[in-house]
Amino acid sequence: MGQKSTNTVWHHGTVSREDRQKLNEHKSVILWFTGLSGAGKSTLANEVEALLHGKGKRTYVLDGDNVRQGLCGDLTFSDEDRVENIRRIGEVAKLMVDAGLITLSAFISPFRAERQRVRDLVSEGDFIEVYCRCDLSVCEERDVKGLYKKARAGEISEFTGISSPYEEPENAEVVVDTDKHSLQDCAEQVVGYLAEKGII
Repeated sequence: MGQKSTNTVWHHGTVSREDRQKLNEHKSVILWFTGLSGAGKSTLANEVEALLHGKGKRTYVLDGDNVRQGLCGDLTFSDEDRVENIRRIGEVAKLMVDAGLITLSAFISPFRAERQRVRDLVSEGDFIEVYCRCDLSVCEERDVKGLYKKARAGEISEFTGISSPYEEPENAEVVVDTDKHSLQDCAEQVVGYLAEKGII
């Protein structure tokens, strides 16, 4: 997995990313939401998208569960397959940036090296890491999908934060404390960062 196809050449279209950004009246970037299960990544990504949509911005959310039902439906949760999962998402997100979209990716993406690989796929400033920081105990209390309970009972092996590591971002562009602030405040913090950087 992860090898480049042979005998292929990248095709450059007539309409450029710059053309699309001009039409959209905003820049395209990847907002990469990372954090433990239950930290609020998908919820926050969707709230940020709603705020951006309300401002007339072109967006799309790539959600972990949704992607695993289709594009990555063949993958397990082993370390190797987690790496491949993120590689595929990174490649899709890169295409969406070229399409002129603000792409919001909500994945645990527990390994720093894999997040760095996605960052390296795109130009400087195109990858914005949003660390949804939330205490493990709060994530377990929320346990929206009942996964922590299953992991603690040994029914799920290789579960991030319990039996598999989560490597916290060291230099995330945005850190939101989802266990301390409201969803609205967290979303406004992310949108505020985009405005401050001249992306929107």
